[in-house]
Amino acid sequence: MALRWYTVVVDCHDIEKQARFWAEAMDWKLVYEADDEHVIVPSWVDEDTMRSTPWERIGPGMVFVPVPETKALKNRLHIDLAPHTSQDRDAEIARLESLGATRVDVGQRPDVSWTVLADPEGNEFCVLSSRDS
Repeated sequence: MALRWYTVVVDCHDIEKQARFWAEAMDWKLVYEADDEHVIVPSWVDEDTMRSTPWERIGPGMVFVPVPETKALKNRLHIDLAPHTSQDRDAEIARLESLGATRVDVGQRPDVSWTVLADPEGNEFCVLSSRDS
């Protein structure tokens, strides 16, 4: 039996701002808000989908929790996002930047096929080349 990847937990200072950034970035929805936790899940996930999809096939959500410390080093784990081949990759990067993402250099070569960005609290993520699967 396999374990289910349930959530990605993001430590942050402003859990509301981070949850809203990521929800908007990925077109997900905020499903839980408390002082100590905000949760987002894919927009297509609803009760009917949850009942009709095998438990282990439902993808992870994201949970944002408050921590007192500030991010100090490059992430050891990061999220890769990919636009569909029908999307304009550069427009998606510009949209993410308009939401508060910034371009960052983590030592990548100039000829790579991905762009490294950071969310409003400095957590790195990549936007890959367009994909159809």
